[in-house]
Amino acid sequence: MRTTLDEQGLFDEQVLTIEIGSLEEASIEKVVAGLDGVLSIDLGGRGRRITQKGTLRANSRLKMNEIIDVISAYMNGRTHTLATSDGREFANLRMDVFKVIKTTESGIGLCCEYEIVYRQLV
Repeated sequence: MRTTLDEQGLFDEQVLTIEIGSLEEASIEKVVAGLDGVLSIDLGGRGRRITQKGTLRANSRLKMNEIIDVISAYMNGRTHTLATSDGREFANLRMDVFKVIKTTESGIGLCCEYEIVYRQLV
């Protein structure tokens, strides 16, 4: 099984890491006249941050640009599903950041280090 985004095998498996953040809660704290202390209002869950880092490989600059364009198209505000090679699945992900960190030439063509930041919505 490969790591996929919406069942599309876009990523190279050799150097791929996924960091899963903890679930976050939001709240508002207000000072109210006549009360000793603060009033805390729980606003519920806000999801969590999931970071994916890896390397993309292509045999030409044109092919690398095509891969980058396909991945960039997922930054559309809609939710997606990430399935990892070890069987985990993360639904309701919004892609917030896709950045190319470094591109180098290798024996097979080009290697491109990248980072993707998702927000898993509750």
